[in-house]
Amino acid sequence: MSKGPESNFWQSIRTNLPKKCFATRIENKHGGGVPDVHMVWDGLPFWMELKVAKSNKVNISPHQVAWNMAYYARGGANFFLVKRAKERDLLLFRGDQGAALSSCGLSCALGSRFEGPAPLFCALRPVLEGILRPASCALDHDSDSLDKRKEGLGPPL
Repeated sequence: MSKGPESNFWQSIRTNLPKKCFATRIENKHGGGVPDVHMVWDGLPFWMELKVAKSNKVNISPHQVAWNMAYYARGGANFFLVKRAKERDLLLFRGDQGAALSSCGLSCALGSRFEGPAPLFCALRPVLEGILRPASCALDHDSDSLDKRKEGLGPPL
């Protein structure tokens, strides 16, 4: 693992995770746009792309924009978390803000500012709960089938 600005940023996030939060940093050297970090916080899974910005510009690849937009559009919880190199604050953007971040930077994307990991995670929890609400299954033709199942994901094979 490299020891660049994003690696240091990851270490600061990792050491300040809330209780019941499990996080894995993914080193993806082959592209594809999959975010840097997958987290599960007390049953709520989400992804974060970590970025360190020296100015208004945020370096986001077209693959990262596409992956995050597709995941977000399908109801996933994913975010861009940006730390400005010379400041302590953290900027959080939803997964659908990648194109705005890539094209015109921090000044035009819609996000929220936090003074550190603790306020970030405090504000993030209700957002995750809102995104990851239980969905009904439009494919389930037998409304009683969920009640009748005793184990497994469906009827026995």
